[in-house]
Order: sequence, then structure tokens, then C-alpha cells
Amino acid sequence: MKVDKIVFATGNAGKMKEIRMIMADLGLEIESMKEAGADVDIVEDGKTFEENAMIKASAIADALQKDGVQAVVLADDSGLEVDYLNKEPGIYSARYMGEDTSYTIKNASLIQRLEGVPDEKRTARFVCVIAAVFPDGRSFTARAAIEGRIGYEERGQNGFGYDPIFYLPEYGMYSAELAPEEKNRISHRGKALEEMKKVLRQECI
Repeated sequence: MKVDKIVFATGNAGKMKEIRMIMADLGLEIESMKEAGADVDIVEDGKTFEENAMIKASAIADALQKDGVQAVVLADDSGLEVDYLNKEPGIYSARYMGEDTSYTIKNASLIQRLEGVPDEKRTARFVCVIAAVFPDGRSFTARAAIEGRIGYEERGQNGFGYDPIFYLPEYGMYSAELAPEEKNRISHRGKALEEMKKVLRQECI
């Protein structure tokens, strides 16, 4: 089925910049939910990344359909799992210590909670699930992750969120130190979006 555009269920400017870079080769217009006029309060009460991503995508799809917009709605739910902290903050990554708390404070808290913990026990991963809801009601999900560990300080200017404390041993640098193109190629969100692009090409392009 043909669609007019992709609407992504986020208001995060940093995330939208990444998404547009990664999905530019699809040749479809990509809008944020606000740009599409879907200003919806979404309650993310799922227990998994998959459930929360689908809750967001379905809520925006419902709002757009009422306005007659023929768009594929994508949503992601992503987060940081720290093994030593029982995979916290996990699905609560964006809400960890409060949604309005700066990531500088959140990052400092995680580093403090891992004080004295050796490198081999600081393992962590970023997880991302992308959900897609089509105008005809069909839905799909794609999941990806990137492994690393929690560093001892913030480093880098190229990322956002927890990127400045996420160290990638195989690259010898933090996620926020990677060039944007390199980060998009290896990141959890980049890999999940590449998987979802395969679905979109098959289903609607």
C-alpha cells in the first residue's frame, strides 16, 4: 500500500535529526508527531520496550486517521540497561529521576551508583525497539541493541541522553565521541531503523 509520509512519534529534536539521516534514502517525507499535528498525551504503561513502542505508534496512528492522514506511524522505545543495576534504568530510562531532570544529573547518578565497580562488571547496552502502524491497522516491530559499558565520566559532544557515559571498548571511545554517521551505522536505533526500512520497502514503497 502507498502512503503519503512517515510520522515519527517523538518530540525529541536530537532523535528526529538521527532518524532523518538514517531514513533519508527511503525518499518519503518524515515528520515528528508535532509537525503532523498529532499532539497527543501518551501513557507509556507497557512492561517491555515492544509494548511501549506499540502504545506510542498506535496512539498517534489513531489521531492521524481521525484527520484522514495516510501515514505510516513509527515509534521507538529505547533505553539503557546496566547489568550491575539489575538492568536499570531500562524502560524507565527517559523517566529516570524524573522526565525534567537533565541528563547531566542522570549520568552523574549512574556513575555514582557504580562507584568502585570494576570495568568487567560495568557492562551495559542500549536497546531500541521500533514499532510501525500502517493505515490499514497492520503493525510490525524491530529490535536491536549495542553492547558497551558505563564509563567514569561524561565525554563527547555528538550524542545526547546517556551517550556521554556509554563507552564502546571496540572503538576505544564513548558513544558521544563518534561522528554522527558512524554512530548511526552502529547504534541500537540505527540498526533497528535499518531493519524497519526493510519492512517499509516491502510493504509500502
